[in-house]
Amino acid sequence: ESGSGKGTFLLQEAPSHPDVNYLGIEYAGEFYRYAADRIRRTGIPNVQMLYADAVEFVRLWLADGCCSVVHLYFSDPWPKARHHKRRVVQDATLREFHRVLRPGGELRLVTDHDDLWAWYEEHVARNARLFARLDFARPASAADGEVVGTNFERKYRREGRPFRAVTLRRS
Repeated sequence: ESGSGKGTFLLQEAPSHPDVNYLGIEYAGEFYRYAADRIRRTGIPNVQMLYADAVEFVRLWLADGCCSVVHLYFSDPWPKARHHKRRVVQDATLREFHRVLRPGGELRLVTDHDDLWAWYEEHVARNARLFARLDFARPASAADGEVVGTNFERKYRREGRPFRAVTLRRS
């Protein structure tokens, strides 16, 4: 999971899939430490946290075809135009996600931010040859009425924000 925040999604999802290894990547030190401590205390053996820039880690350290799923939920929207270069989804990162996903692997995107959703749509359209677009199927670990069940989702739901989600399958 890129941008794991407090690790809620990982802590909910991993116990249901003990045969799957989960890696949470978080760049914000406070959130990384919080998530890593939660994971350590629960003792779930198939989850690890990494304190790193996820885009850089994917680009420099991941082997071709090593991932089944990349989760990107409620990424920082970087709303100012001069900061758009910091958004995780870029043409280059979509190519990198394609490279690290196994054939049939999935990139799963969820956001509450209209402008970021439009950004995703533009980039997905430009890179349509890399991915087949599928409806988003919420994970079984999400509670009733939730998309994925992250802390950000729960906060934004209380604020009445709408959510948009898509699954992109590697072609």
